[in-house]
Amino acid sequence: MIPVITIQGPTAVGKSALALQLAEELNSEIISADSRQVYKLLNIGTAKPSREEQEKIKHHLIDIVYPDQNYSAGDFAKDAFHVIKNLNEHNKIPIIVGGTGFYIQSLVEGIFDAPDISPEIRINLKQTAIEKGTEFLYERLKKIDPDSAERTEPNDLNRVIRALEVYEATGKTITQHWQQQVTHKKIIQAFNIFISDDRDALYERINKRVDAMLEKGLLQEMNELLKIGYGENDHGMNTVGYKELFPFFSKEKKLEECIEEIKKHTRNYAKRQFTWFRKIDFDLTLQVNKITFLNVLEKILEFYEIYSDRRWDDHCQNK
Repeated sequence: MIPVITIQGPTAVGKSALALQLAEELNSEIISADSRQVYKLLNIGTAKPSREEQEKIKHHLIDIVYPDQNYSAGDFAKDAFHVIKNLNEHNKIPIIVGGTGFYIQSLVEGIFDAPDISPEIRINLKQTAIEKGTEFLYERLKKIDPDSAERTEPNDLNRVIRALEVYEATGKTITQHWQQQVTHKKIIQAFNIFISDDRDALYERINKRVDAMLEKGLLQEMNELLKIGYGENDHGMNTVGYKELFPFFSKEKKLEECIEEIKKHTRNYAKRQFTWFRKIDFDLTLQVNKITFLNVLEKILEFYEIYSDRRWDDHCQNK
């Protein structure tokens, strides 16, 4: 068994702060489980760790693809497992942190073998999106597979189509494929930490973080991305914090309207994350303003002693 620590929770709740503190105390490294931070050039709007934080603690799976490239949960599971094995060989406990719960599930539980799908199915679904809009397809997905819809952005056309085409090709939803998958012998044993907060307090923090992103230069960052040639159809640009700004740069909406859309969509995303995380049995649930670091360390020590083939004292000697 390879023991790992996961720190999960809604956006802006404070996961990174705990991860950095743990990584420093445990002499370890962080694996980002954030489906947006994988994209190069998208820095401010994805709340990537600062340069100073990345210099202090090594972060993995940040800045690995360009905005016009696709990166799936399967890609994450493969890449993260490679990092985990390497860290384990160096007697380090991997700390996986992020709000993309599906990425972490893919890593810990495995990915089902995707069926072969006729290209005509995808072509027909894309044509439907052109004629009736992405929202029409998303509403169809909500009826067919509400669990998949919960973990998918309503305007993420690629993922909506992916879920629908699997259903049309097999008669089973992606969720059903996950439930019926046959996994290999479990290699990773995760200690799952969930950080939560009062909804109103979290939403207020989200609003303030968006304002802070604008002060840091989010508009300038977006402008540079547009100058390079990235557009609305690129995977990375379908990201909250960026996609809402296209109407401003095309002079279709005022900046104030776009900012409010960013805040609203981020709050909606946090709401969907809460729904997703309610289905997970966490080993430790923490309120962000009531975290006792020594208690967290004690729980991790107990977990490490059970699932590692090394003693904690041996780990400490290698620090």
